[in-house]
Amino acid sequence: MQYGERELKRGCKGPDVVELQIRLAGFRGTLPDGDFGPGTERQVMSFQRDYMKLPAPTGIVGRATMRAIDRFANDYPIDFRALKCPCRECRGFGQGQFKRRYLAGKPKTEAFHRYEYPGVHRMVLWAVRAVFLYHPEHRFTISSGYRCSVDNAKRGRATTNHHGKAIDINIVAKPGETRRDDMIKCEAVRGRIVSTADAQIGWSAVNRKALEPSNIAPTWIHYDVRCYEAKYLKDEAFCRTLRGLNNRKSIRF
Repeated sequence: MQYGERELKRGCKGPDVVELQIRLAGFRGTLPDGDFGPGTERQVMSFQRDYMKLPAPTGIVGRATMRAIDRFANDYPIDFRALKCPCRECRGFGQGQFKRRYLAGKPKTEAFHRYEYPGVHRMVLWAVRAVFLYHPEHRFTISSGYRCSVDNAKRGRATTNHHGKAIDINIVAKPGETRRDDMIKCEAVRGRIVSTADAQIGWSAVNRKALEPSNIAPTWIHYDVRCYEAKYLKDEAFCRTLRGLNNRKSIRF
């Protein structure tokens, strides 16, 4: 059943539940497995409490909650111009090269998978929207989105995270702030993401959203989904446009 065709609650299963889980990726978070269990219910209740400001969250996704998710998307748009690869050779999101090919001498894991995914993973972008919500005291910019293999070669990089699996965001500095101030703010934001989105710092756990630790990303926040199994990284999970990210559906129940 498509998203928007029925009320969603614990026990529901299907692609509409997957869509819900993706849209609420920044509110606690669970696998986009299409099974509305206690983890998904927790996501919904977090959204209802923190965005909708409901005093008694129900964990049930009716018309009001679906409309609120659409408003949430409108409130926190994503600038896809800032996400596009700067190489000037691909069309902004790679050329679809290197599927199931890995960096030489490295394990055949997603961290070293050279595939240029067809866009940026929707879970990352929906999760970043929640970062914006939870930190109204900061103004954020996207500092790095897609970086294809051509761009990597030009800049002497080998990392594949930004082949659609990651986004970097910066906190805009206020007058008089120092690099040290920036580092402190970024570390505080990472800690809040861990608590609000069930993300991990580092990449030890499978199927968890991940943040680079401060020794790698001292003055920015790197958010990725490279720890997810391949079944959660299918091409259809990636988007190239705001319309594709929002995937707006009519509510018809």
